[in-house]
Amino acid sequence: MSKQSFLLEIGLEEMPARFVTDAMNQLGDNVEAWLKENRLAYEKVERFSTPRRLALVIHDLDQKQNDIVEEAKGPSKKIAQDSDGNWTKAAIGFSKGQGASVDDLFFKELKGEEYVFVKKHIEGKSTKELFAADLKEVITGLNFPKNMKWGTHQLRYVRPIKWIVALLGNEVIPFEITDVNTDKKTWGHRFLGNDTVIEKPEEYREKLLGEYVIVDPVERKDAIRKQIERLAASEAWNIPIDEELLEEVNNLVEYPTVLNGAFDERFLSVPSDVLITSMREHQRYFPVLNEEGELLPYFVTVRNGDHRHLENVQKGNEKVLRARLADAEFFYNEDLKQPLESGLNRLETIVYHKDLGSIGDKVRRVKDLASVIGNKIGLDDETSKNVDRAAHLSKADLVTHMVGEFPELEGRMGEVYALKAGEKAEVAKAIYEHYLPKQAGDNPPETVEGAVVSIADKIDTVVTSFGIGLIPTGSQDPHGLRRQTAGVVQTLLSHGWKLNLLDLFEEAIHLTEKRGLLKRSLEAVSEDLGEFLKLRIKFLLQDQGVRYDVVDSVLNADLGKIQEIFQKAKFLMNEVTSSDFKKIVEAFSRVTNIAKKAQNDELQIDESLFEKEEERNLYTLTKEVEERFTKHLQQGEIVEAYGELTALEPAIHAYFDNIMVMDENEAVKANRLSQMNETSRLITSFAEFQAIVFHGDE
Repeated sequence: MSKQSFLLEIGLEEMPARFVTDAMNQLGDNVEAWLKENRLAYEKVERFSTPRRLALVIHDLDQKQNDIVEEAKGPSKKIAQDSDGNWTKAAIGFSKGQGASVDDLFFKELKGEEYVFVKKHIEGKSTKELFAADLKEVITGLNFPKNMKWGTHQLRYVRPIKWIVALLGNEVIPFEITDVNTDKKTWGHRFLGNDTVIEKPEEYREKLLGEYVIVDPVERKDAIRKQIERLAASEAWNIPIDEELLEEVNNLVEYPTVLNGAFDERFLSVPSDVLITSMREHQRYFPVLNEEGELLPYFVTVRNGDHRHLENVQKGNEKVLRARLADAEFFYNEDLKQPLESGLNRLETIVYHKDLGSIGDKVRRVKDLASVIGNKIGLDDETSKNVDRAAHLSKADLVTHMVGEFPELEGRMGEVYALKAGEKAEVAKAIYEHYLPKQAGDNPPETVEGAVVSIADKIDTVVTSFGIGLIPTGSQDPHGLRRQTAGVVQTLLSHGWKLNLLDLFEEAIHLTEKRGLLKRSLEAVSEDLGEFLKLRIKFLLQDQGVRYDVVDSVLNADLGKIQEIFQKAKFLMNEVTSSDFKKIVEAFSRVTNIAKKAQNDELQIDESLFEKEEERNLYTLTKEVEERFTKHLQQGEIVEAYGELTALEPAIHAYFDNIMVMDENEAVKANRLSQMNETSRLITSFAEFQAIVFHGDE
């Protein structure tokens, strides 16, 4: 079958940078799904995007669908033929409906009964015909975070459509959207390029480059990165490349040219975080550092154009940045006129949530919970005072001018202003760290003070939200409770604290109840939090590469024992590849599976009912192992605890080789089930080994 390539380009008014990449991928995914659905083979799909266009090129695309032969099922034989074997009206009607005759009918047996069938030959449609019928719907079916309408058109889309190129080989696929008809004509760079005609899809990339448009976002981003690296090398600068900023800048330009500028050194008296944030958030500039990581009075930006008149662009950017940094300097100096603590009264007037009071109320809850956590981990008096002070000041910077202008600097400005006000370094650091980790990939707090306040703050957020019914559903989590819970788990693991997270939840629930804030029963809140925590732990373990069956095996433990659960999961992931693990799991699973038949009252084991040596051996060994196993587990010695359990494996296999648990003597059977139950409880206190799945040669 002959092949052709296909080009689709949707020309638009400039899209928001944050929409571009997702829109490009959505278009590519939808077209590839459409090709699969329509049985159209192709070599590959290249995806392209700029702020003004979404495009793709399908290489070596079949010109038509493959013909297919299908079997259509009709009535049963007893309905299709009469007693003399003649075709009935039902059979004749079926054959006509399928475009066939009764001569084409045949019988096949399905589930013990014969039915009449006919083979249908379906001729494949041409690719051009399919595109003409469906491509408009594929384009208009794209979803965007925000849409708009224009003119008198009913279509809601990310931005007005200005042109459409739909080219199969050298032939235009005809259709129109919002009065824009498909054509071969595309448009280059808004200021440097012109319109140009694409004669065949393969020349798309080259033709647009001739009009100052780099349509491949990967190629464009690589060009920006290399230009920044060359500039850094030539000036002996350190220019850190923030990947999120690079992605945004890449989607703001079609023909990138890197340039640099300078700002007044006086602004360096303002904290570097403030200057960097101002440059990044307001101007999309990259900061410049020296080899020691100190901020220098320069910036790097990316122009949407070529090298002509760069000096004018540089001066314009410097002028705009000067005004931005002057604002930041003003806010900073204004904030320094009052000590950080002076803002606490204003927190009482800011609503945290209508059902949970002010931010000042939240601060008091965090202080109480931080005190509980500090007592549980045995903090000394000095550290406890630091924790209390840090919790007290944790939200004070929210009312500063600087955080009002740059919310992302919350915590960081608290640390700066606390140090300026003479607070202890440990307290200042904890104010910053209590927001950590802010997102996936962030490090948890390093200091004890920061970790305690962070855990208290996040647990309060989660518990009070559940207490008033704000529970995440599906993909919806507007208050970030999943992220907050993951942050608590990550912090506990980082510091190695053997705090029971469920116990901390209960403490927070009771503190919330004492303040009269619960709108649901204690039991309901506690139960929902337990299920929520289980799902969070499951997700975090899988995110670390732990197999789903290993995850299931360790989640039977007390969910509050975070350290123990993660240690067990890591250990079992190493064990699943060992040569003797399968045999051990088989032994443990035999015990736990049959133990399920034990009744609640079959808990006492009567040694006098032992009839065979294997019963006594397993009973004695279980008692010996249990004492050592429990001690190891309490001390967090997972490897040693597991080692004790494995000592049971030979005795378990010997037991089942020689003993029938379900004995005819009811007393003996009940006693053996009780023994299985006792041994099972010991095994499952480590993991639900029967959840482990073995494949192939494992």
